[in-house]
Amino acid sequence: MPYLPLFCLALAVAAAPQAHAAAADPQPEIERPAALPQAVGAVHSLRTIPEACARIEGIFTGDAAEPYRFAVVKTHPNCTPRARFVDADKAAPSADTGWLFNDVIRVPAADCPSQQAVVRVWRKPAEVAPPELDAQGRARIYLQDSAQTRADAAARVPVFAAAMTVEGEACATR
Repeated sequence: MPYLPLFCLALAVAAAPQAHAAAADPQPEIERPAALPQAVGAVHSLRTIPEACARIEGIFTGDAAEPYRFAVVKTHPNCTPRARFVDADKAAPSADTGWLFNDVIRVPAADCPSQQAVVRVWRKPAEVAPPELDAQGRARIYLQDSAQTRADAAARVPVFAAAMTVEGEACATR
């Protein structure tokens, strides 16, 4: 029995760094386990966002300066997006500016288990409202107003952004 409190203390100390890292991010909308470990040079899909006609792909490079790269690619040339994908550095997504923390994707390196790529996906929902009612109580779009209505509708679509970091200790090169 005297070893039980010591064991609980050791368990709490071991879990503290992981709890701190998870506490830095808000709670994501999507909960998922870490992805399967990926080898250097193997391109892999991280997530598909159908409404933006986009797929996030990543690759471990084996380069110490840039160990992981990711890119957002179009899923199909005929796909018509109902959402936009923007650069996270320019958009600076945060909960304070109306963005929702949508997903966190962790991809460990196969040859270096202590290192993982972490892709954080943010979503900003669209603020869509029906057109104003006219004098007869109908929502109508008149020909002279159609260009402005299309421009307003294009500005009111959901927006996604993704940012990537590499976390953990880098392994020695062979």
